[in-house]
Amino acid sequence: MVSFAFFAHFSRSSRPVFIFQARKDHHMSLKGKTALVTGSTSGIGLGIAIELARQGAHIVMNGFGDVDAPRRQIEACGVQTAYHGADMSKPAEIEAMMAFAAEKFGGVDILVNNAGIQHVSPIESFPTERWDAIIAINLSSAFHTTRLAIPHMKQKNWGRIINIASVHGLVASRDKSAYVAAKHGIVGLTKVTALELATTGVTANAICPGWVLTPLVQKQIDARAAAEKISTEQATRELLGEKEPSLQFTTPEQLGAMAVFFCSAAAANVRGQAWANDGGWTAQ
Repeated sequence: MVSFAFFAHFSRSSRPVFIFQARKDHHMSLKGKTALVTGSTSGIGLGIAIELARQGAHIVMNGFGDVDAPRRQIEACGVQTAYHGADMSKPAEIEAMMAFAAEKFGGVDILVNNAGIQHVSPIESFPTERWDAIIAINLSSAFHTTRLAIPHMKQKNWGRIINIASVHGLVASRDKSAYVAAKHGIVGLTKVTALELATTGVTANAICPGWVLTPLVQKQIDARAAAEKISTEQATRELLGEKEPSLQFTTPEQLGAMAVFFCSAAAANVRGQAWANDGGWTAQ
């Protein structure tokens, strides 16, 4: 990791001359820390869990589907893992997961709220049960994990709450009313959390990715290809071209590196921010 030292010396005119000097830091260590990453059996969550594990953090996994393969990927980094299959739409199961993390590792030092689902439909035909599920999993679950993680973090006077919002936490798109509402809510929750913890060693920030090639996004590409009778490659180009000037997907590894940065000493006073990693989407 390269960081920058900042020096000032005074010239003969007594005016300060500022000098930036790059230096190599030692490998950042999160050894002894425990990270809980919701929705970490695939996609963005798994990418973040792996990057945190590479820094030495033990990982509490959560999510559906295959657990063994992603668990092996994380444990290959030389850390311990534990898995809890809490349904993130159910507060009681979230409470059980947080108690499980405390029993296994003594508490959660790094909380990454990543679990999310999606449904695309115009508002007038949006299924009410899908609205309720998206708000519960994409927004309310982060409130429940946060409220339960804060006491341990405050006691240690160190903690990192990292909410995976979306570019849709900053801007909107058609036919995604529940998702956009939830992600805007996550950004607001992040700001309130940061303000309430501003005088402590606990920070809260949000990461706002643009298009990331996850199973969730692949489904949208496949649906577009089928609906328009075009190739998957063309559907991908069209998807990126509509919104993302870089014409590149953000990767789970890049988002993991951002999460690691938020855990570093350099980010100790970064509070309540919604950082876009969106290929220029919100710069337009």
